[in-house]
Amino acid sequence: MSAADMTLAFEINCHFEDGTGCGFPGPTLYSFLFKPIFGDDSGLYFNKTMLLALLGSIVIVGFFWAAFRKPKVVPGKLQMVAEAGYDFVRRGIVYETLGKKEGEKYVPFMVATFFFVWMMNLWSIIPLAQFPVTAVIAYPAGLALVIYVMWMSVTFKRHGFVGGFKNITGYDKSLGPVLPMVMVIEFFSNVLVRPFTHAVRLFANMFAGHTLLLLFTIASWYLLNGIGIAYAGVSFVMVIVMTAFELFIQAVQAYVFVLLACSFLQGALAEHH
Repeated sequence: MSAADMTLAFEINCHFEDGTGCGFPGPTLYSFLFKPIFGDDSGLYFNKTMLLALLGSIVIVGFFWAAFRKPKVVPGKLQMVAEAGYDFVRRGIVYETLGKKEGEKYVPFMVATFFFVWMMNLWSIIPLAQFPVTAVIAYPAGLALVIYVMWMSVTFKRHGFVGGFKNITGYDKSLGPVLPMVMVIEFFSNVLVRPFTHAVRLFANMFAGHTLLLLFTIASWYLLNGIGIAYAGVSFVMVIVMTAFELFIQAVQAYVFVLLACSFLQGALAEHH
């Protein structure tokens, strides 16, 4: 039996009065690891998080295809929902940050990123899936890397090599003697810290949210045959509360992720003085 199987069995069978003397089986690292559906850990494999990411992509493409394949002047319900979501990202994030003129060409990418991140987060509360894909650091890191490459490409394309370097180092000759120190700080902040925090902010929120949901869910089961149904009921209420809170956080994190991406691009497009 693998460590993950042992943890699962422990979580299912351990109670206060079962005579095993085991303690509360809190969430562990194994709650975020999944066996390959096919393949193995030594080579190429396909696991649950990959499946959810693939299904999420299909759901998003299918939703917008169904909504806009036959667009109408007077939209139906599905088209209306899709237009509202598209317009929210376009006007509420991209235009507000980049402006209409500069931002229009980035709208499709930002809309796709927003709904992809949101869908990956939503898997946390969908029955049978019950896991946020973005709680695995590889996914936020991959998205952050794509945006980082776009940001750097736009910076140097817009300003040239020298101008781009000045842009990412915050060059301003009016700073005088402190200019070298400011340039070093800005360089490391922009080149290393920004992409790192961009990925970790999304990952950490989803990781923490899923851990709390696991904690109260396991506690409900653990307390049911232990102290009593009343205590288990309180824990179960917290599961419901945390699920509702997660719904809010999932949308907020998708919004923040795209807002930061637009903010990076805004800095890249800004004229250097």
